[in-house]
Amino acid sequence: MALALTLGRRGMGRVWPNPAVGCVIVRAGRIVGRGRTGDGGRPHAEAMALAQAGGAAREATAYVTLEPCAHHGQTPPCAAALAAAGVSRVVVACGDPDRRVAGRGLAMLRAAGVEVETGVLEDAARRDHVGFLSRVTAGRPMVTLKLAQSLDGRIATAAGESRWITGPEARRAVHAMRARHDAVMVGGGTARADDPSLTVRGMGDVPQPVRIVVSAGLDLPVEGVLARTAGEVPVWLICGTDADGAAWAARGATVLPFAAPEGRVDMGAALAELGARGLTRVFCEGGGSLAGSLLRAGLVDRLEVFCAGLALGADGRASVGALDLGALAGAPRFVLDNVRAVGGDVLQSWIRAR
Repeated sequence: MALALTLGRRGMGRVWPNPAVGCVIVRAGRIVGRGRTGDGGRPHAEAMALAQAGGAAREATAYVTLEPCAHHGQTPPCAAALAAAGVSRVVVACGDPDRRVAGRGLAMLRAAGVEVETGVLEDAARRDHVGFLSRVTAGRPMVTLKLAQSLDGRIATAAGESRWITGPEARRAVHAMRARHDAVMVGGGTARADDPSLTVRGMGDVPQPVRIVVSAGLDLPVEGVLARTAGEVPVWLICGTDADGAAWAARGATVLPFAAPEGRVDMGAALAELGARGLTRVFCEGGGSLAGSLLRAGLVDRLEVFCAGLALGADGRASVGALDLGALAGAPRFVLDNVRAVGGDVLQSWIRAR
């Protein structure tokens, strides 16, 4: 199962709206087939592993990181395919809450005489599938918020200078993080100040994430990098209902208007729409106002905080905007998951406290 999880992780950021599943087929102590969800969501991991195993799948054990599907979609049910191939035992890490599956895949296997075992490395599988599980159960993708800041929590000097607070190793790590998400999201201020491309670079030939900018007034430069490349790599613009998105739509961008009381886009509604469009994993790179909006609404599932060994002082720009806290008890809480050095910087990984 550990190998199946590793295979599945290779699909992160590449397979939405489907989950990044891994499958390993073992017969007589030998691996005869392995697979992961294909780019774009097809073929499924089980289908790839069965194709590799061929006749060796008969009387074999299949290890799958998520309950095999039980419904007819673009492909036949994976549960039926495993049974038809003669697999005698299926080990599943965690169940699929999708109402079209939700135990039906396991029942289909058992009805065909296949032995089924569940819950193997379930915690690890749920961590890997958290984006898909969030989209199915909560109606929104999981959100990773990345902050690259000074020791005193600043992302830029008072004059706005921010390149570069962290070192080249940290920046490369960020590109790897982008590649594992379906979309990269920034606020309008970051888009105006940095004119970013928001693409994955230095990772070889990989699918590019959807690029999302949140700007209530949509006051963004229509001659910048994002506008020039909107026809090549998707650009989605989250804005207020009063914003004029005609110029961006003409460039090939998708304009998504939402209520924006007091000039703040309703991020809960925006993320629900992103989930409805199939996104499972969103990587937010700030700036401070957007970070504050997401934290204030309880929408951040994971924090990746790069800290550099310098201080910028109280006049520097804060990494997180106002949270409107009335008491300490209302502060968003996170549990430390990991700490490691990345070049000359430190990366702290935090998971939202439940």
